[in-house]
Amino acid sequence: FILFFCKYLFKPKFYLRNNLNYFINIFVSTLPIIALTGIFSGMVLALQSYTGFSRFSAESAIPNIVVLTLTRELGPVLTGLMISARVGSSIAAEIATMRVTEQIDALEVMGVNTYNYLIFPKIVAMTIYPVIIVISMFLGIFGGYFACVTGGFTTHTDFIDGLQLDFVPFHLNYAFIKTFLFAMILATIPSYHGFFMKGGALE
Repeated sequence: FILFFCKYLFKPKFYLRNNLNYFINIFVSTLPIIALTGIFSGMVLALQSYTGFSRFSAESAIPNIVVLTLTRELGPVLTGLMISARVGSSIAAEIATMRVTEQIDALEVMGVNTYNYLIFPKIVAMTIYPVIIVISMFLGIFGGYFACVTGGFTTHTDFIDGLQLDFVPFHLNYAFIKTFLFAMILATIPSYHGFFMKGGALE
């Protein structure tokens, strides 16, 4: 999908206003659901970790488990699932609707590069995905902190110390690599299926 679109995407003319509009829309539309997902996943992770680790008097490991799990796995994956449900379906439905109503055919008749006009802005807009991931990670860790401190599992100082214990900066790089791949997949596959959709509204 990516190679197919790259053949057509980087030919002028570029529609900068479309890029900006999609950039803002994706950020604004996904921020509430990403915030809720991040906070509650951190809280649930902390609570369930306490249930297991308290049997072995290893509550001090909870902050480290929270930060490792959220930065390496849960943050990027859960955010990817939420964005695919919210943004991916929106992209596919929008472009497919234009295909059904022959708006894409009309744009091509007018000489508009429909790949640049419809698909390229969505790929550019998904560059905001790393920012969304950072917000999700931060809120997830905050949710874990809130659950641990208010639940009496650990103190504020112990939680902060636990976050820094055995922290490896490469974990963030690993998360952003996954984030980049997710962003490209979420932008190109819905666009592809929407652009080449055949049939009517049911399809």
